[in-house]
Amino acid sequence: MKERVNLGIECGGTRTTAIAAAGTERRLLKRLECGPANLRLVTDAQLEAHFVAIRDAMPVPSALGIGMAGVRTEEDRQRILGIAARVWLGVPAVVDHDLVTALEAAAMDGSDKVAVRVVVLSGTGSCCFGRNRAGTTAKMGGWGHLLGDCGSGYDIAHSALRQLIHRLDRTGSGGRFGPLVLRQLLLNDFEPLVGWIQGAGKRDVAALAPLVFQAAAEGDREMRLVVEKSLGGLFDLAVGTARKLAARSGAGRDGAAIEFVLAGSVFAKQPRWRPFISKCLKAAGSRVRIRVLERESAWGAVALAERAEASTVEVRVPGADAFFRPEATAVSPTELRNPRSKTLDRMPLKSAVELMLAEEAGVAPAVSAHSRELAALVRRTSDALRSGGRLFYVGAGTSGRLGVLDASECPPTFRSAPEQVQGVMAGGEKALHSAVEGAEDDAGAGIAAMVAREVGAKDVVVGIAASGRTPFVWGALGEARKRGAATALVSFQPHLKFARGSRPDHVLAVDVGPEVLTGSTRLKSGTATKLILNTLTTLAFVRLGKVAGNLMVDLNPSNVKLRDRAVRIACEISGESPDECKASLQAVGWNLRKALDCLGRRLGKKG
Repeated sequence: MKERVNLGIECGGTRTTAIAAAGTERRLLKRLECGPANLRLVTDAQLEAHFVAIRDAMPVPSALGIGMAGVRTEEDRQRILGIAARVWLGVPAVVDHDLVTALEAAAMDGSDKVAVRVVVLSGTGSCCFGRNRAGTTAKMGGWGHLLGDCGSGYDIAHSALRQLIHRLDRTGSGGRFGPLVLRQLLLNDFEPLVGWIQGAGKRDVAALAPLVFQAAAEGDREMRLVVEKSLGGLFDLAVGTARKLAARSGAGRDGAAIEFVLAGSVFAKQPRWRPFISKCLKAAGSRVRIRVLERESAWGAVALAERAEASTVEVRVPGADAFFRPEATAVSPTELRNPRSKTLDRMPLKSAVELMLAEEAGVAPAVSAHSRELAALVRRTSDALRSGGRLFYVGAGTSGRLGVLDASECPPTFRSAPEQVQGVMAGGEKALHSAVEGAEDDAGAGIAAMVAREVGAKDVVVGIAASGRTPFVWGALGEARKRGAATALVSFQPHLKFARGSRPDHVLAVDVGPEVLTGSTRLKSGTATKLILNTLTTLAFVRLGKVAGNLMVDLNPSNVKLRDRAVRIACEISGESPDECKASLQAVGWNLRKALDCLGRRLGKKG
């Protein structure tokens, strides 16, 4: 019987480590170290070449585990899996981010009687990642050197350089740290530091961190304070991660402990700081264990490979099953061929125009068939907005763009706060003007969008999906439902079968029929979406008193056109002259509602 070989690959921002291990006893067959591979910094071709070099240098694997820096979404995992499948034909694989591999490596040598285990990573960058015995994970930090990475080699060195310059300005002395920097960078004085830092990369700066520790050890008090402040910020995140995970893990009730595992070059090379580290981490509770990760974290990728069975490709998307997508019991009408447009490419132009307009004319009646459900959604939304809640539109492609468009029109039309109505677009801002491949299939990103916006019980989340089954939309709807928000689906697939307990609170599955251009849901489906969203926000704000008759009495006159409109509305309602109304509007900063109140009081006095 052929021996099973598990190949673990950990790709980081500094280097890649690959380990081939045999059997259940994890006997080391070969170890390889090569260049870095952060997913955010490599093209598909570069990553494939990187994998090919590893494949050619390592034993043929039975299974593959890959942990890679830069992995964040389901789309990222699928990208790596696709490339790995081309390089290692027929080999099952598990893909995750490099923090998971560090945690898996820590678990190999740790006790089972641990309620929470948190890996505290400090190398060039930094992050805290943990898991409790229920399998729940939590991450803090890891925002990169420009936004975060406190306690990393970069953060320590960069903070020290700033402190060095501050000290030079104050005293003219570089302390113990200054001469060490000059020697390391081969500088004769400090003036060239300005040019050096402008061209230095993240790793170049982080390489100075050992000098900060050296200066602190040699009595440089300011450098010691830099280290304590920087590491202290990281340990605050570590304690926060542990507390979050411990809340539901029963830590301390049965003798189980919270374990912190220190990983990365900063901790490995600075043992004299262990007392300070211990003091900071003990804040997590009375039963705290602290140890250094002695096994290199690439072994965690081997542990991932062990989970890949002969015919299984595993991709973890925590929480993506929180809301089951409905089943399509028949082909969507939008995907059927329209018999009236089968000769569209040969029609006279006038006939083609008339056909498209005639098809669009049928959209309003199709939406009207759902007027009762739409009215219920309007009522639900206005009640939510009145009580301090928010309305979210979630979609991909045309659906998402129309949601963003409607949300962006609310502040100027109704003087609503920008956060009151929000559009959430699969693929983010870039997807508003360019296609982002795979964005709509990322249910995990939909979940993350709701988590990041802290969606709650006061909110309404409207998923817009022509097919009714877009994973990004359903990930968001599932998380929103889990958090107690009201949910709605706008779709043009009337043949949907919902799993028990998964149907949104409001469903508008409108049958607009086949598109003139088969499958092009930017046409009639797009028109119907715009009609539904227009109705929803307009009537919700009408119910909130933003309209008098059919006049916008709370618009935001942010340009000349809208200011002219505000003057006309004020004249219409008050009966005063344009000059009088304009003067009143100017006096209250062009707040139409306030101007109308002033004009009304003045008219009352005249009467």
